[in-house]
Amino acid sequence: MDFMSTVKGSMLEGFYPEGWDMARIDACCEKGAAREDFWNKDFEPVACESINDFDTFMGHEIALQIKKTRDEGRPLAIILPVGPMGMYRWAAYFLNEWGVSCDHVTTFNMDEWADGEGNTLSNTDPASFEYSMKEAFFGKLKKTVPESQRNFATRTNLPTYPDKIATLKAQGAKLVLVYGIGRMCHIAFWEPHFAADYKDVNEWKKAPYRLGAKLHPLTIEQNAITSFKSRTTLVPCRANTIGPALFLQADYAIGGADGALGRGMGWQGMSFLTTLHYGPDMHITSTFIPTLPGRLFYLKELAGPLTAECN
Repeated sequence: MDFMSTVKGSMLEGFYPEGWDMARIDACCEKGAAREDFWNKDFEPVACESINDFDTFMGHEIALQIKKTRDEGRPLAIILPVGPMGMYRWAAYFLNEWGVSCDHVTTFNMDEWADGEGNTLSNTDPASFEYSMKEAFFGKLKKTVPESQRNFATRTNLPTYPDKIATLKAQGAKLVLVYGIGRMCHIAFWEPHFAADYKDVNEWKKAPYRLGAKLHPLTIEQNAITSFKSRTTLVPCRANTIGPALFLQADYAIGGADGALGRGMGWQGMSFLTTLHYGPDMHITSTFIPTLPGRLFYLKELAGPLTAECN
């Protein structure tokens, strides 16, 4: 017995997004991190033995992109997540040790909690992504990103992202995407069920952002576990988010999958392996990630085997 043989007539029938082939997803879970033909030639998964390695390696990769563009005299536009977060401490450490100024950097936070109209939390609220970024990264940099060059996904500012990024790229800026992979295989909060709103993948790829987007129930539960100490009642059910038209423009992408919970438990293994092996499909947002150049850092245990285990 498994999911596929028992889902008919259950409370989960129709729960997962239209277009998800669960048998195909299950097959992905058997493949580890083996390379696929459809991957970008410069896409590389990087295994990490521990969360300490993960945070350090990913932080170094972010800092290195900032330093390289500084050394090249080139502007950097960088799309940033709030989750994973441990890498920001190390990114700040390396940049401070190297004495690198970040005044050539313009940041774009990829998403933010919102209500149905796209209104966001106050930037003084500890649950807001803007507050989190200041505490985790901007406030730790000795030569930090100027406040005027920090963009957050508010109702009024998110719609300005496409033009701001286009202007920076016209000036020669490199666009770097930093991301995590959601339980529902979202990038930013671009959920897979959004695909039903587009006639085809070409139209889907042109979508720049959403205000007050409806989040999937498993995204709410993921965040309850990872950010709110299991308290579902504190998690907003909507968010503002960038879309494929922005994150698929990236010249380089730095990803992280650290969703292990201890004692053999984890929430991200299936999402990580589906991302690597399913093949690009607009119904599973993260499947486009391997088509971009960059490095995806992951905790070694997420590559499997993903099997039943008593905890």
